[in-house]
Amino acid sequence: MFQKIPQTEFPPKDKPVLIWDGKCGFCKYWVTRWQRMTRDSIEYRTFQQAAADFPDIPLKEFKKASRLIETDGSVYAGPDSAYRSYDYSSKKEYPYHRWYTQNVTFRKLSDHGYNFIAKHRPAMFKLTKMMFGSDPLKFRPYWLMYILGIIGLFFVVFQ
Repeated sequence: MFQKIPQTEFPPKDKPVLIWDGKCGFCKYWVTRWQRMTRDSIEYRTFQQAAADFPDIPLKEFKKASRLIETDGSVYAGPDSAYRSYDYSSKKEYPYHRWYTQNVTFRKLSDHGYNFIAKHRPAMFKLTKMMFGSDPLKFRPYWLMYILGIIGLFFVVFQ
């Protein structure tokens, strides 16, 4: 499980920084989506580029989970780094960060789900592409076709 580190002594100066694993295809896919949503309000850097700028956060923790580091030094880890990054979206208000901080069940499910995904990144990347398509900027609702196919198969088999 990733460690939650609430604060860094080395905050970014201009804007929050989301730090992620640059060698992870799954991570790159979703960071590309977040960049589109947040535009220029967050800087996105790989831990391979940014870890040295935050010497009070162990390198092994950057390898385990993404980190959103705000200009006041606040550090959000794992699923909460993603949820908090949604707060910088120009489109609409997302409740996920609030749910994460206020609902123990949502937090535990998020943390365990994130941990599972982090341990199975290659498989989750394949599943993501199967469900949404290969281009993170052009989602395709393939998951809907799978569900409709299963429902159709169910009616054919059990008629």
